[in-house]
Amino acid sequence: MPETEEEEKILLTIFLKHDQGQNIDQIQGRLAERAWWERFPPAGCEIVSWTVAMGLGQIVTLRLPPRLLNVVNIEIERSAWGVFATEFFPTYDFVPVRERLAREWKAKRQEQQA
Repeated sequence: MPETEEEEKILLTIFLKHDQGQNIDQIQGRLAERAWWERFPPAGCEIVSWTVAMGLGQIVTLRLPPRLLNVVNIEIERSAWGVFATEFFPTYDFVPVRERLAREWKAKRQEQQA
């Protein structure tokens, strides 16, 4: 791939649902045993957001090349299972699409009014 061409990226939203049978000290202890904070996210993945939803857990959105999807999955299996229940939602950035659609709609509307 030429250096000037940026590699395609996807967004991946991961729900790390809290196990309410464990308290925060137990959760943090298990994550520390598994080196969670050093292993996740894997190299090549960018954290877009990482929020806590009280009563639910943590919601992490990563930007990554599709070729790293399996690496993220393995790290979740290795480090998060048994601490969190997980759900994955591959997504994409809709803002550029929305902007294009809005421009096209505006142009078509102006065309119809002319």
